[in-house]
Amino acid sequence: MTHPLVIEAEWETLRHGAAEECACFAALGIRYGDLWLTEAEDAFVNRLRTKVHLSAYHFAEWLAWNWWRLRWEPRKPGRPAPDWGTAHRMASIGGGYVWPNITIFSDGERVVLLAKPTRPHPAAPLRYLADFAAIVRASEFERAVGRFVDQVRGQLRAEGITDSNLDRIWGDVVSERQDKEASAFRRIEALLGSDPDEGDESAIRALLADEHDLGAGAVAEVAASGVTASGVLTAERLRTTAAASGFDVNQRDVVSLAPGTLLAPIGEGPAWRRGVDAAHVLREQQRLGSEPISNDRLAQMAAVAPGVLTDDTRRSAEIAFVLDEASGFGRLVLRSKWESGRRFELARLIGDRLTSRSGGRLFPATQTHTYRQKVQRSFAAELLCPFESLEGVLGSDYSQDAIEDAAKHFNVSSMTVETLLDVHGRLERENLDRDFETMAA
Repeated sequence: MTHPLVIEAEWETLRHGAAEECACFAALGIRYGDLWLTEAEDAFVNRLRTKVHLSAYHFAEWLAWNWWRLRWEPRKPGRPAPDWGTAHRMASIGGGYVWPNITIFSDGERVVLLAKPTRPHPAAPLRYLADFAAIVRASEFERAVGRFVDQVRGQLRAEGITDSNLDRIWGDVVSERQDKEASAFRRIEALLGSDPDEGDESAIRALLADEHDLGAGAVAEVAASGVTASGVLTAERLRTTAAASGFDVNQRDVVSLAPGTLLAPIGEGPAWRRGVDAAHVLREQQRLGSEPISNDRLAQMAAVAPGVLTDDTRRSAEIAFVLDEASGFGRLVLRSKWESGRRFELARLIGDRLTSRSGGRLFPATQTHTYRQKVQRSFAAELLCPFESLEGVLGSDYSQDAIEDAAKHFNVSSMTVETLLDVHGRLERENLDRDFETMAA
């Protein structure tokens, strides 16, 4: 269950500056339930604040301009590009204000507002203290931003300011959201990591055309994976890769969940929970017990030849995927050259069939942090290395040697074991962003 997200502005007086800035100077606070992401220590007056004096106009303008990227663009693997930070980090707003260290990003279904403390500095009497992540449904984020922007625009009108830059930007956002074609274009553009009207129009149009063939959800995953050295991964490029590097799949023999199986609705809870639940159901239905899964059994569930997991001679691919054909067969492509990585990718692709609402022919496993990819990773980890079984193997020994022995036992990477232990609180958590994203490296 998520808490309500509220952006609050109490209007204050500012005597110098642009008209919009003076009109919308405010004690600004962002609240998640009873927790304040804007909590700060004000050394100048020696007090704690939940709301800080900032420009509500600048904040609203930043939210409006970056709305599509904030709503749709996930975190990127590795170190993000500088322009990603400009679109997602409040500290980039500038204007002479000390903004909170809050990063906002989406996995497609949920939006995270990650607040981290700022470092104390003698020249900066204001230090932000919040250190937690507010995770809300995307629809809740949309409502909170909409209410706040409307509040700021109302204040502008009350002060006699009309036709502001904020009005123009927000008007475009509202109009585009109501237009099906424009909304689809902006969504793909944002997933590719571009600001409005700055994306490669031909690439965006190509991906939009592929939606009819591959499925809108799958194309969104491909777009989120970014632009490769040879361009975007269009349907034509995927088919070429599948023909050159793929393995045959018999769609009719791929494992499925029993009719009537119920999983939590997509986006209602954490992605990892949905993946783990699906893995538990599949293990029970397939009578797999708690033992490691052999290559033969894993390949059987994916309806591919067992040699898929050890054949690393084919040309490497940019992503792992399955591309179904109308004939009832398809082609499966794996990216990793390591057996444990290929097992993990194959398990992800099995999980994607079981848990996604694809509605198309493409099932991609990428390195991005979308909700769908996070479900895949948690499914694969729990399917191949059930946590309860892992605990039984390790006991209370979490040394590196024990972790490597457990990884060999389950035929997974040591990273898989470490991440499972980390996620379940058995290891000291080093990084809130850590997830099941690097297991098939």
